[in-house]
Amino acid sequence: MKNNLKIVSLEQARGIMLQSQGLLQPCFGKGKSAALKAIEHIGYVQIDTLSVAARAHHHTLWTRLSDYKEIYLNELLEKDKSVFEYWSHAASYLPMSDYRFSLFVKKGYADGKSHWFGQDKKMNKFVFDRINAEGPLQSKDFEYKRKDPNNWYEWKPAKKALEQLFMEGKLMVVKRQGFQKVYDLAERVLPSKVNTDLPTEKEYAEHLIKKAIQANGIVEEKEIAYLRRGLKESIGKSLKRMLKDGELIEVKLQGDDKTLFVTSNEHLNSVDKIKVENTIHILSPFDNAIIQRKRVQRFFNFDFMIECYLPEPKRKFGYFCLPVLYGDEFVARFDPKADRAEKIFHIKQMHFEKGFAPDEKFNKEFSLKLKDYASFTGCDKVVIDKADKNWKKKMKQYL
Repeated sequence: MKNNLKIVSLEQARGIMLQSQGLLQPCFGKGKSAALKAIEHIGYVQIDTLSVAARAHHHTLWTRLSDYKEIYLNELLEKDKSVFEYWSHAASYLPMSDYRFSLFVKKGYADGKSHWFGQDKKMNKFVFDRINAEGPLQSKDFEYKRKDPNNWYEWKPAKKALEQLFMEGKLMVVKRQGFQKVYDLAERVLPSKVNTDLPTEKEYAEHLIKKAIQANGIVEEKEIAYLRRGLKESIGKSLKRMLKDGELIEVKLQGDDKTLFVTSNEHLNSVDKIKVENTIHILSPFDNAIIQRKRVQRFFNFDFMIECYLPEPKRKFGYFCLPVLYGDEFVARFDPKADRAEKIFHIKQMHFEKGFAPDEKFNKEFSLKLKDYASFTGCDKVVIDKADKNWKKKMKQYL
């Protein structure tokens, strides 16, 4: 161990992480501009097709912005063109200011890599030529008769081509219509002043390092390359160079031997000034702060997974559980269902973490946050279906 290696406590590490994620206090401002600031800072918001409660891309921003409205993200994509859709570790909205770094991945696809399916280059050309001639199109604009009418998972050739061309960077998503992608030529979507210089592998690795630390405050090497194949060696080399040049600082968690990284002494010198109050956050299962499950387990002792992909008999907590963060601890999770037709938000199951006993302060604060979230999902009443009987009774006075 180096003599000048910094040691941080678990509590300090949690403070750095939550502050960097924008979860300690309002730090992005208000309105649409705040939504863009949040995306630029945390790097992306993951796009979610599930609408059990609120879709993840909207939920993640609502968690950090007191006045967030879904129209903000839609306008940032369609009108302002200050965010764009592409692949991060998953399908995401990314800041247009980072556009050039998507080109490194796109080049791999343009050079022959296939996205999920084998390529039909004739179909790729046909789809591209139609959009070039006709303007923005979506998958439904290309006719196709399924071999099996009941197989809804069968992708038609044009849809495969659209996704391949999207991954290559030849097409971009200009908007969503009924949550379906509408594609157009990249050259017709991109703002004129966007930097389109292809980054080197070294530049891309350094970008990933800086973004990971900016968003999370303190990271381990393997977390930087999370779900990004083929970049482990480049990231490792860049980390060594950035450490040597003083751009990064190595730290270790008290009682833990793994090396972590921060970008400067700023985080470390001010770590004891970080104030973690007992505020409540209801997080999306795809929230940036918890998307790396092993990291959450390590720093917060919170074992979390989304169970919608499991067969029902294997689910322990529910189909789409939302974690509850109280201060710097995950204290509960609940399975929601927003019945928008009846405007009733259901807690189908409520589970508290072992060792946590909700008191009156928690119950009052949680009810306020819960009603706020229910309203965001389009509901005006909260109903607790299944929970500890005593707790459920206590909550009646607040709900």
